[in-house]
Amino acid sequence: MSNIPFIPETAPFTAEQRQWLNGFLAGMFSSSKLPAETPTSREPLVLLYGSQTGTTEGLAKRAAKEASRHGFDPKVVGMDKYQSIAWEKESNVLVLTSTYGDGEPPDNAQAFWEWLASDAAPRLEHVRYGVLALGDTNYPAFCEFGKKCDARFAALGARRAVERRDCDTDYETPASEWTHSAISALKGSSDSMRNVAAAPAPKQIETVFSRKNPFTAKLNANILLTGSGSQKEVRHFELALSGSGLEYEVGDALGIYPTNAPFVVERILKLLGCDGEEAVQSTLGELPLRLALSRHLDVTKPTNELLAAAAQRSAAFAQIFADKAALKSWLYGREVADVLAELPSSIAPADFVPLLRKMAPRLYSISSSPKAHPGEVHLTVGIVRYESHGVLRGGVCSTFLADRAVDAPVFIQPSHGFKLPSSGDTPIIMVGPGTGIAPFRAFVEERIATGTTGANWLFFGDQRRATDFLYEETLTTWLRDGHLARLDLAFSRDQTEKIYVQHRMLEQASELWEWLEAGAHFYVCGDAARMAKDVDAALHQVIETTGGKSPEDAAAYVTKLKSDKRYQRDVY
Repeated sequence: MSNIPFIPETAPFTAEQRQWLNGFLAGMFSSSKLPAETPTSREPLVLLYGSQTGTTEGLAKRAAKEASRHGFDPKVVGMDKYQSIAWEKESNVLVLTSTYGDGEPPDNAQAFWEWLASDAAPRLEHVRYGVLALGDTNYPAFCEFGKKCDARFAALGARRAVERRDCDTDYETPASEWTHSAISALKGSSDSMRNVAAAPAPKQIETVFSRKNPFTAKLNANILLTGSGSQKEVRHFELALSGSGLEYEVGDALGIYPTNAPFVVERILKLLGCDGEEAVQSTLGELPLRLALSRHLDVTKPTNELLAAAAQRSAAFAQIFADKAALKSWLYGREVADVLAELPSSIAPADFVPLLRKMAPRLYSISSSPKAHPGEVHLTVGIVRYESHGVLRGGVCSTFLADRAVDAPVFIQPSHGFKLPSSGDTPIIMVGPGTGIAPFRAFVEERIATGTTGANWLFFGDQRRATDFLYEETLTTWLRDGHLARLDLAFSRDQTEKIYVQHRMLEQASELWEWLEAGAHFYVCGDAARMAKDVDAALHQVIETTGGKSPEDAAAYVTKLKSDKRYQRDVY
């Protein structure tokens, strides 16, 4: 009789997963019969990551596992720890980085880039390297920081082992392909990789619910937070996670796969001259055109491929397409359907669908603590609605949640760089105007639920107190009960001169400096383009004026805050 355990058919796995697990268990329990492995020399490899939300850190760790299976001795290093690398000794470096804002480095890469771009950076003729860049084509400076790293490594004499790969929001497959190509190139050939005498790692079984296999969460609450007369529409959503097995921590984000608005899909079908039942090919196989347009394709921002195809079909549009400035101006406020409307004749569905990108999930900062709301996840979302060129339009996911969702396909996106201090006694300062309040609602809920004693200081702002004071009752109750040590408010339109959160920071500069000197962690969430930059400038000013430091010393102080994980940002 065999003593080897096995997975029964009643277990919650597919037949393929059970088969693999049973094989793995059989191999593991008979491992004593296997011959000992021949020790091999493993080649060093540095995987250097720049990350704002933790995505590239996760990819770097995944790449390290694959590299280890192919004979490398990988070391995963955040760009904020670049000084720990013996650059004169390393021969293999893979760079994985995102881009934040207008082509800027992510927070953990600021000091690294200043060093790399300076005369202090060493020559790297002995280094073979590759760059994986993550970005979002909705931003003009797509993957710009990755491109800068690639160019700078080359300028310092490093040898490019694999071409840079620029990934859009649907990054999983291209990132995996690049990783394999990079490791193969560094090793010399795929044949030599196969000859490495290293133990194969067990095949990973994907979590039941994940980015690739989202959980359908029921939408339990849809509450309007802004008051009558507000120029904004902000809503609080609550989704049920019970039975999903999904777990999150405060600071994480929730990914949602939305459905496009029916009127947008209908407009496209009309311009194509289709009824929506036409069969088209997708990554999921053959689908009806209407279903593909509704759930699986991005029908908002036109791709370069669609624009080029339109230029080939329309002489008038070709003139616009040939002038970058004219094209940028024309595209402002326009979507895929507007491009179709410019064509003298329709495009066949089979030719049209490949010109669109896949529907990408939208990520929202979670605004709840799982300890305060077990089995639930809460979001704070600004609903985007506007009219342009005579057509009503809206944010794909925000209007999906507000108007159409009964349930939503979701997954958890962990954040490795936006977390509460490990010690509950540590004071925290939170700057979150508008929907930037989301993670800080979660932070305070978590600290209340865990009974921590660290003081909490919140800067919140919006347009008008009467209509835009999000979670007013909750925040004022927390202040009254001592869960918030301070609550500083900035409502920009309630007086002639506009007042923002950075102005409140400067007004409280002395106490802010005292908190920082006492070890407080400083957090910012919200708009990257303006608010985050203004808050950062105010932080530098506080350190200079109240801390009595020069601009250079203040910059070094902020850099130290970042490297110590005491200055963290969740900006978009």
